Amino acid sequence: MPRVYATRSPKQGHDAFDLSSGQAAVTVAGTHRAILAVWRIEQPRLITGLARLLRDVPLAEDLTQEALIVALERWPETGIPERPGAWLMTTAKRRALDHMRRRRMLDQKHELIVREMEEDEQTMPDLDTPLDDDIGDEMLRLIFTACHPLISREARVALALRMICGLTTEEIARAFLVSDATIAQRIVRAKKTLSESGLTYETPHGEELSQRLASVLEVVYLIFNEGYTAARGENWLRLQLCQEALRLGRVLTSVAPMEPEAHALLALMELNASRTAARTDADGNPILLLEQNRARWDRLQIQRGLHALKRVQQLGGAGGVYALQAAIIACHARANTAAETDWRRIADLYAELADLIPSPVVELNRAVAVGMADGPEAALAIIERLHDEPALKGYHLLPSVRGDLLHKLGRYEEARRAFEAAAALAENQRERDLLLRRAAEATRAEKE
Repeated sequence: MPRVYATRSPKQGHDAFDLSSGQAAVTVAGTHRAILAVWRIEQPRLITGLARLLRDVPLAEDLTQEALIVALERWPETGIPERPGAWLMTTAKRRALDHMRRRRMLDQKHELIVREMEEDEQTMPDLDTPLDDDIGDEMLRLIFTACHPLISREARVALALRMICGLTTEEIARAFLVSDATIAQRIVRAKKTLSESGLTYETPHGEELSQRLASVLEVVYLIFNEGYTAARGENWLRLQLCQEALRLGRVLTSVAPMEPEAHALLALMELNASRTAARTDADGNPILLLEQNRARWDRLQIQRGLHALKRVQQLGGAGGVYALQAAIIACHARANTAAETDWRRIADLYAELADLIPSPVVELNRAVAVGMADGPEAALAIIERLHDEPALKGYHLLPSVRGDLLHKLGRYEEARRAFEAAAALAENQRERDLLLRRAAEATRAEKE
């Protein structure tokens, strides 16, 4: 089902890499791919660790980029270290120390940082020694820093997703349904504001925390969404992103225990994640909601999600953005079979959500529910009204939903064209393959 917004586990080691005696027997091209894979995993941790030391988030990102460049230069010749994350962190810390020595600012805070880092260098581990991988609340603290009120909402969320959470500019652009250039500009402006305003790496409290919480929740929501249905690549799921978003969501409910939307977001993620095992087949191909084996849904995770949703209601937040979405997913979770799903209730909840946050993507979701409750003709009328929405231009789920409705109406040739148009727009290989299979099904049905 389409998402309402068009959005790493800290313990996830390096077992994805085939290492032998500390060396990876791969080609230069293969080494570069492996380096970038390591980078995607380790970037948030590197930035978090350096930002804690330097109290300067943009500088921390620059230094992690320098560590990546060094790895790209050296690893094709020396091989991938047994613990590549530790190697990158050590290299980045040494670059940071060199940077601070060059500057030698008279400011007492910076001098203290230099002394701390010089002491740290004396006990710096060997490159093969694992560093402390438990970032605890440090990732969340960094997200709160990036979500400072001096930065615009759109820019602060984009900055956190790109610099801290490791999403690409293209993935963030897809989440916001805007161009890559727009997101790049937002990130540049946000980093400039962070640098020029002297904003520090900090943990806000009281009113300051409340001011930033909505943006932080949005960041976590979008991280989960990208993990739940990956924008690009060959895998439909990016489980490490889902796991990290869930971890952050659980921490947030302890940081803001009386904030209903924090509990609502956790409920939404728990309920969605409960279906993970049933969402793909043995080969990693997507299985759509109505075709999933519900016996594979995680009942314990569903109970956790429903418990969090009950807490939302106790706090009087049932009408919030995340609460309404969680209530929608709860309708699926409570249905033992696809046929028992209360689609009328889901359509009504989407109507409430549309009143709260008018959005063509919400309308697209509502159309799916209306199609199940009232039939494909009623849903197709909604879809046709969305055809000229600028935000949905290039959004593959619009022709995908249209193709499904046309197929149900027996208009197979139109359905085939819609599925092919959706496949041409989809940037995830698994999703593209699914849409092409649906186009082929429409062709066969037309011939019959």
